[in-house]
Amino acid sequence: MAASEGAGQKPATVLNTAEVDPLVHLNRAHAVVYSCALLALLYHRALSILDSPTLPSSLLLLALTFADLVLAFMWALAQAFRWRPVRRREFPERLAGAAGRREEDWPALDVFICTADPYKEPPVSVVNTALSAMAFDYPAQKVSVYVSDDAGSQLTLFAFMEAARFAGHWLPFCRDQGIADRCPEAYFGSPAATGGHDDEIKIMYQRMKGRIEGVLEKGSIDAEYVVSEEEVEIFKKWETGFSRQEHPSIIQVLLESSKDVDISGHPLPNLIYVSREKSKTSPHHFKAGALNVLIRVSGVMTNAPMVLTSDCDMYSNDPEAPKRALCYLLDPSMSSKLAYVQFPQRFRGINKHDIYGGELKHLYQIHPQGMDGFQGPYYLGSANFFSRTCFYYSSPPSPASPDLTSSNGCSTESHNNSIRSDMVLKKAHEVASCSYEKGTKWGSTLGIRYGSLSEDHHTGYHLHCKGWVSVFCDPPRPAFLGDVPITLNDVLSQNKRWSIGLLQVAFSKCSPLTLGVREGSLPMAMCYARYAYWASWCIPMSIYAVLPQIALAYQVPLFPKVSNRWFYLYAYLFLTAYAQDCVEFIRAQGTIRMWWNDQRMWMIRGVTSNLFGVIQFFLEKVGISGFGFNVTSKVIDDKQTQRYEGGSFDFGAESSFFVSLGTIATVNLVSLVVGIARSWTQGAIQDMAIQVLISGFVVVNCWPIYEASVLRGDEGRVPAKVIRSSVLFAGALFSVAYFVFSV
Repeated sequence: MAASEGAGQKPATVLNTAEVDPLVHLNRAHAVVYSCALLALLYHRALSILDSPTLPSSLLLLALTFADLVLAFMWALAQAFRWRPVRRREFPERLAGAAGRREEDWPALDVFICTADPYKEPPVSVVNTALSAMAFDYPAQKVSVYVSDDAGSQLTLFAFMEAARFAGHWLPFCRDQGIADRCPEAYFGSPAATGGHDDEIKIMYQRMKGRIEGVLEKGSIDAEYVVSEEEVEIFKKWETGFSRQEHPSIIQVLLESSKDVDISGHPLPNLIYVSREKSKTSPHHFKAGALNVLIRVSGVMTNAPMVLTSDCDMYSNDPEAPKRALCYLLDPSMSSKLAYVQFPQRFRGINKHDIYGGELKHLYQIHPQGMDGFQGPYYLGSANFFSRTCFYYSSPPSPASPDLTSSNGCSTESHNNSIRSDMVLKKAHEVASCSYEKGTKWGSTLGIRYGSLSEDHHTGYHLHCKGWVSVFCDPPRPAFLGDVPITLNDVLSQNKRWSIGLLQVAFSKCSPLTLGVREGSLPMAMCYARYAYWASWCIPMSIYAVLPQIALAYQVPLFPKVSNRWFYLYAYLFLTAYAQDCVEFIRAQGTIRMWWNDQRMWMIRGVTSNLFGVIQFFLEKVGISGFGFNVTSKVIDDKQTQRYEGGSFDFGAESSFFVSLGTIATVNLVSLVVGIARSWTQGAIQDMAIQVLISGFVVVNCWPIYEASVLRGDEGRVPAKVIRSSVLFAGALFSVAYFVFSV
């Protein structure tokens, strides 16, 4: 039954509703039955270990039991997502009619866009993201777009100077034509662009794009592109002693809404370029540090109550997104403790069957709905509308709480001045300096939290622990669209970084299983723990990918035979878990084929990015290696795109990830062939049936690896060096097994 989040209001002014998932009771019943089955499984494992005839088989059964315990632990944590999932609906069309919510009374909006490398994150893509935000269906004089350039690149600044000029034509075009696709690249690539005036604006866009890409290719800015003395002075800052790791802060106001207008005379949004000060002697805290600088700089310059954080490639696909967020941020029943409104991250250009599981439906859609039944979803790092208040108060403030903004970098005196004034710019440069955070609580109780490469998960977790809530807004039309990696190596590298960042939270003093339970709630702590220990999937995945298969090759039974009643317990646990996951996936607008690819990527991540992330994390803990933040490349290669769109896995890189995959693929194929042959000749098919099924299941999932190793001849095939290494490691595993089982 729909429940209003604005109790006590007239029906006409209800801005949002929430409805509990109708399958919640079925989920709870299944959880009870499945829990009993898991206990029965562990009981059977204990009996099997006690009855094991040899030491090697006992050790194998112990390893499998450990894997089962980890699987049971992760399953138990995931039940919190299924306990009370909520689906929300908002009514932005009612904002104008609600008392006290006229357009001129709406809160201002600051938009934060972060970029870190012009060669991995092309400036044209970042410009498109900014232009789509500037074109929100929202009062332009209330919108300010801040671009954080952590590379400190004059090429990125040049791109936004070009964007500022183009915005004067693009924004009135969007407004007059009433178009929904307000990202230029997306609009001109869609059937909606029909010619006429569209062609004129498209030519202007292509010229701007050509200038930006030409400058990027050359690596410098020709004098012909610098149109004023002011721009000459700006670019002089890059002439001497300027490097990516060592440079002063640069804050450049490119558009000011109180002074700059578009070609139709309407005010343009503010557009501000920010490159914070960098020094090799001061920690910069990666993206979290960049966002905290933007919080302070914007606090000095515009101080909007509403803040949108967006990845550089995550453009607006729904111009009404800010209004949808307002339906929650202006709701009196929740606004005092509402930290943020999270939209799902959706992606463009995903191939038909999503071979790399790039949509990450559990992370971005299914699980946030589950958390919305408690305190709300985790912060996903992008497509998120914050209430600025939550950056300054560790817990929701009361009306009597002191003002903490002015003492933490927000200058209230500057808000009546032009954002180009010397006083405002001086203060903005001050709060963007390396030394500003020393001796403050920024990164601990203020702003975005430090201490993890997954700053988004870490920040949302701390806000929820302190009593803040959030909501998940998932409208029918995706509010934001981004790009996904289109090579397997990039996908796994990104996941490895996430694994390390989440482990930093899991093994800190702020672990969800300690602080989360103590200061939050048990369901919320379980949800956060499920992702904090995300990398632990490597334990059961690695064990089940190798040990039953090697035991199959040497005819060592580890599971009950088909005629044994315990066989049905294992079948039930596997089939019902997969069936429930499949149903959830399809209800989230997925397909069977996409779900199959998603579960394959779950297993691939377990034996590659999760495994290597765990190894690197613990090596760092003992001082052997250090963490780094690797920017995922957004540059698209035509041949890679062609392979991706054709549904072919790209194994072209000589990556250690692929050696791990190749080793497992080889072990499973050899074990399946040898195991079936030996089981048949020895009459032990029933004894080895489950191990045959496990090995066969892995072999089926490994088909893209076999295909890329033997059948393909393109640049995406598995490199010969990787094949040799994989065969060598597989041979080593079989040699060890031979010594253990035969000697």
